[in-house]
Order: sequence, then C-alpha cells, then structure tokens
Amino acid sequence: MTLATFDRVTRRFGDLVAVDDITLDIPAGTLVGLLGPNGAGKTTLLSLLQGLRRPSSGRVRLFGGDPAEPVNRRLLGSTPQETALPDTLRVGEVIDYVGGHFADRVPTAELAEEFGLGELLRRQTGSLSGGQKRRLAVALAFVGRPRLVLLDEPTTGLDVDARRTLWEAIRRQHEAGATVVVTSHYLDEIEALAQRVIVLGEGRVLVDDELPRVLSRVGLSRVRLRTTEPERLGALPGIVRREREDDFEVLTVEDADETVRALVTAGIDFRDLAVRGATLEEAFLSLTDAAAAATANAPDPRSARPAPTTTERSAA
Repeated sequence: MTLATFDRVTRRFGDLVAVDDITLDIPAGTLVGLLGPNGAGKTTLLSLLQGLRRPSSGRVRLFGGDPAEPVNRRLLGSTPQETALPDTLRVGEVIDYVGGHFADRVPTAELAEEFGLGELLRRQTGSLSGGQKRRLAVALAFVGRPRLVLLDEPTTGLDVDARRTLWEAIRRQHEAGATVVVTSHYLDEIEALAQRVIVLGEGRVLVDDELPRVLSRVGLSRVRLRTTEPERLGALPGIVRREREDDFEVLTVEDADETVRALVTAGIDFRDLAVRGATLEEAFLSLTDAAAAATANAPDPRSARPAPTTTERSAA
C-alpha cells in the first residue's frame, strides 16, 4: 500500500524553485533516507507532505487524500529540524499533552523508556540539554502510533552514543510497523537506518535506489597534487570532479590507484601528491554534480514535438 505520493510536484518561493517537478511514492513498511546538501529541497518536500505548504503545481497525496485536511494527518507523526518546548512543563507533561490529541496513544512511561527519557519524566524541559530535548522531540513523533513518520535531521546536536541510541529506537519503531522517512546530511546515519535512499539536488530527485546501490556510487577518493601541466589531467581515468585549491589540483576519483598509475604512465609532471578518501560532503557533491549534469544534458522531451503548422499557429 502506498502511503504518500508526489505527482509532478513543484514548489516555488518567488523566483526560487525549491522543489522541481518531483514524482515519487512512499510505500508502507519502508525506511527511507532523504539525502542532499542544504537547499536541496528536503525540508520543503516534507512540509508539502505535512500540509504546511501547498504545491505550486502538481499533486501531493497523504493516505489517499489532501495533506492539508486534518483528517488525513491523523496517522502522521513528524519531528521538524527545530522544536520549541515549553520550558516550565515537565517531560511527562509534554508527552501527555501531545498524546492527548490521539485516540490510540502510546503510554507516557512506555514512550519515555523507548527513547531513553525514563529518568527525565519529572524534569522541566527548560533544564534539559540540547541532546535530551532532541530525543524528546523525536519521541513525540511516535506518541500517536503513526503509520508514517517524518524525521527532519533527527540527530542534530547529539553525540555519537546518543545518536546510536536514537537510531536503535527508530529501528524498533519501524520493525513495529511504522513507515519512516529520515532526512540527513550524513551517510552513516542513512546507512544505519535506511533501506531506500533518495538523493535530492537543486529541488530534483537525482538518485532513488536501494541503499547498497547508492553506497557503491559514493566510494570515491581525493587526489591532491601540484603540476605544471594541469591541462593534461583531464585525460586521466575515473575523474568525477576536478577543482583547484590555491596552487593544488584536486581530483575526486573513482579509483585512486588507477588514477595515480595513469598519472605516472602518462609522464605528467607532478609533486606533493596526497591521496585520501573523500568526505561525505565531497562524495555527495560529486554524486549530485554528476546526476545534475546528466539531467542537464538529457534531451528535452518537448523539443521532440513537431513544430506547429501555419494553420495551428493561426488557430493559436
């Protein structure tokens, strides 16, 4: 069963196109990772699904209906990037207040135990650390036993141990039947959670595939060197991205060993060679650049339409 769909959805803010002609669906039972750099359209996509914004064109459906209608959001849970909590209320009171909006809610003690908040129930939220507040915000997304949960950067502000604890809770909720969509900048977070990965760039879906296939596409390295013959580097194999930093040439490549061997074999003058694995940011920049370039170079289907006849132009 499909829980949510986007059909040729575009969302504009003035001249800015935040979501650009996106079509995708979210079937029941999946754990989806939504990746992309800042400004890629992740948060806007989730706000459309929550009914907080309407598309400029296209159609969004949540549980078969318009997400702007409250009746269609009863089985939706969400945690935005930032959540304001009332400082003077206790953790248990906040959970009770939010849970009171749902006919079939998770008991407060049970939810608190699941997300590591059991010892904090009597603490005022104003006294919580940033990480504790974030765990509470994520827990609230699950209080109504939702069928679909949207988590926008859920581990912001958490240390490594707290992130892993929260990942385990999210996995348990998914195993219990919740369909979850998680946005993140971080490949390790998506790798820990997701079955399906969607990569956004400039408001478009650039990659939509199973996790193992996406991971295989970001196993890149960085080769950094000085050379007096930069014009010859373009002929080296497996270059995904090329940049210049000060007087260094920086190549993001698929296979560093192959690139270095080719560099030596070609007799290109170089010095100060350094090789390291690409960071997640570098890898995804390369991935999104490559996908965006392929999209830009693809023929526009509208260009295949025959030119209008004189009669058609006159009728228009």
